[in-house]
Amino acid sequence: MPSVPLPPKESNLFKRILKCYEQKQYKNGLKFCKMILSNPKFAEHGETLAMKGLTLNCLGKKEEAYEFVRKGLRNDVKSHVCWHVYGLLQRSDKKYDEAIKCYRNALKLDKDNLQILRDLSLLQIQMRDLEGYRETRYQLLQLRPTQRASWIGYAIAYHLLKDYDMALKLLEEFRKTQQVPPNKIDYEYSELILYQNQVMREADLFQESLEHIETYEKQICDKLIVEEIKGEMLLKLGRLKEAGEVYKELIERNAENWYYYEGLEKALQPSTLEERLQIYEEVSKRHPRAVSPRRLPLNFVSGEKFRELTDKFLRVNFSKGCPPLFTTLKSLYYNPEKVSTIQELVTGYEASLKTCDLFSTCENGEKEPPTTLLWVRYFLAQHFDKLGQCSLALDYINAAIASTPTLIELFYLKAKIYKHVGNIKEAAKWMDEAQSLDTADRFINSKCAKYMLRANMVKDAEEMCSKFTREGTSAMENLNEMQCMWFQTECAAAYQRLGKYGDALKKCHEVERHFFEITDDQFDFHTYCMRKMTLRAYVDLLRLEDVLRKHAFYFKAARSAIKIYLKLHDNPLTNESKEQEVNSENLSAKELKKMLSKQRRAQKKAKLEEERKHAERERQQKNQKKKRDEEEEETSGPREELVPEKLERVENPLEEAIKFLIPLKNLIGDDIETHLLAFEIYFRKGKFLLMLQSVKRAFAINSNNPWLHECLIKFSKAVSDHSNLPEIVSKVLTQEMQKIFINKNLESFNEEFLKHNATSIQHQLSGAKMMYFLDKSRQEKAIAVATRLDKNMRDKNVKTLTKVFEALLDGSFGSCHAQCEEYQAACHKLFPFTSAFMPATNDDNSSIASVNHTAINHDLLSNEI
Repeated sequence: MPSVPLPPKESNLFKRILKCYEQKQYKNGLKFCKMILSNPKFAEHGETLAMKGLTLNCLGKKEEAYEFVRKGLRNDVKSHVCWHVYGLLQRSDKKYDEAIKCYRNALKLDKDNLQILRDLSLLQIQMRDLEGYRETRYQLLQLRPTQRASWIGYAIAYHLLKDYDMALKLLEEFRKTQQVPPNKIDYEYSELILYQNQVMREADLFQESLEHIETYEKQICDKLIVEEIKGEMLLKLGRLKEAGEVYKELIERNAENWYYYEGLEKALQPSTLEERLQIYEEVSKRHPRAVSPRRLPLNFVSGEKFRELTDKFLRVNFSKGCPPLFTTLKSLYYNPEKVSTIQELVTGYEASLKTCDLFSTCENGEKEPPTTLLWVRYFLAQHFDKLGQCSLALDYINAAIASTPTLIELFYLKAKIYKHVGNIKEAAKWMDEAQSLDTADRFINSKCAKYMLRANMVKDAEEMCSKFTREGTSAMENLNEMQCMWFQTECAAAYQRLGKYGDALKKCHEVERHFFEITDDQFDFHTYCMRKMTLRAYVDLLRLEDVLRKHAFYFKAARSAIKIYLKLHDNPLTNESKEQEVNSENLSAKELKKMLSKQRRAQKKAKLEEERKHAERERQQKNQKKKRDEEEEETSGPREELVPEKLERVENPLEEAIKFLIPLKNLIGDDIETHLLAFEIYFRKGKFLLMLQSVKRAFAINSNNPWLHECLIKFSKAVSDHSNLPEIVSKVLTQEMQKIFINKNLESFNEEFLKHNATSIQHQLSGAKMMYFLDKSRQEKAIAVATRLDKNMRDKNVKTLTKVFEALLDGSFGSCHAQCEEYQAACHKLFPFTSAFMPATNDDNSSIASVNHTAINHDLLSNEI
């Protein structure tokens, strides 16, 4: 039933409630609510009840808030205020679809309410309901045609819907209303013109874009982008001579921008190598200190000319002492001929500098300073590390350290070499040495923490980071607060390797929350960007948010979470005490006594640690209570705490894994790993059509992928083992599998795969696994195939050999302890520095323990080797 209209006194109190809400004076607002509701005549006043609920929500009392708002809505269902408040409540709870419904109901009762229309438009752009957003912005334009936000919002709606003509018409109409003199430079007007031009370029109106930018050139603040747009448009229109002049001017302005050289080459269209080189030589004469005109020709020259230019380039940089020289040349290492030329030149310099302090023994001239030899050795260490010749790399870096033991870069590189050979513990040790030389350097501190995490030294890494985090809070909490995702993804991987699945999942969920918060933070910009006219940046932000979860940090966290949930599904965590009872039955009295003593010590240590954490938590809570009271009043209550023990004991791990998988399927569908992870989930759920979808998509990306080969055989065997599938499903599966297997049985399909990939260790490993999977009696043959190390194998590196070794240990080939030790010894001969292949020490119970706790991580090695 509709509420009784409030008399003047209560009406004024209600206005004060609204004012208190806007000014965030929530406690005062509740007092005024009480004053109205304490009057028996207005005890059921719907709008006051709704406002009381909204105020309580801002104080974190969510349940009471919903109770009052719903009661208010029941008492006055025809009130637009009640519906609006209910929408605000749903929005604070992130239930945006429900909030939109509430706003629409409010508009039915008061169709011209500006505040409701604005709130609705914000939610529509947040949810990317672009059609609805356009309609709402049109209503706002009709109601407030003099406000620029009305015009801009309506134009952006058309732009995002790719109706460029209408967007341009609206922007032009709005531009005409702006009273800006032709000679005056106004930043906001400048941004409007550049946004107009961006829409033109996206609509492929190149001629119009060029004329537009030339007309308003004097009124644009950003002179650089004006020239860049001119150059790009002139190229598109085929006016090459004019484009060439523009790019020459841009190079005069910044001779290090590679994009400008690319544009200049397109404009000048050199027909021969000499003409192409001439372009760079002319720039180099005008800018003798510029690196790019001397570096870029190395990409396209070869033979003697490459040798000549590289010789000049290297000598200048070695004499000057340029640490990032190798990084500058690293992109040339795809070409073996260029690599051998670089090696020949630099080893020659090293030999000559040792004997006569000159780059060549045949030369006479000014001697090079001792630092030149240092930088040559530094370069050679990086060079041989890149080529996988780690012993040589270590020799060179040790020689460099012996001559200059105070240079951070040398210790940093030594750590990097050890990382590449798979000895992460040693790498962390040398990175710690590097950071000890400059404890105020945040970059080297972060690197050291990262290496410690990769060596599974989580506590040490946290202590390392605490040097740069806020005092009074633990480093972990502060890094989470700062959304430091490199730390959290590395931390999750470390916990995963240590078997602490709850802690690993906590880090993965924290990363997921960061992405949710970043998406939610768009709300702050929907009105701000229109007010400040930063329209190009705003459109870029919206497009970034649409593909936000494509980011490598999200992919790493999601992949770790999915793999952990799969493991938890396959091997659910049992009750620890029961497990201990079962184990104690098989022990002798002496062993049992030793085990119990060990347990007591561990419990005591854990108790002390817990007490320390509790004391620290209490201190932090005391310090932050005042801040929370002041700053967090308007929030909608605390978020659910992530408890590791709960996370690793979820009821349905596969459903949790799917939550991480969905964004990957939507945004990273071009990565084969997405579909293979999807297959692993659906395989365990027994969803045959979704399994088929996953392998088909993966097959389209790379039909020869070793992991895909395993999935295909598992899938085919699962289909043949299930005879009770519905007829239509069975028909579809048979039809699609026929396209992949082409009438071959699984054994012959596997044999053909092995034959086709006879020189790849990864493919041989997958084929061998499937050989054993299909026929357990062929264990010896399968192990022989997987452990082949002859000279024909092309991917004989730490990453692939560790994978094989771990497959021998994890039961993929059944029990094979003797073969495992033989393979470990063979790998140790090839890679003596790799910790996974080192013989077990007295402290280790077995080689299995040694590899289970090693910090080898395939993902981090894959980008390096």
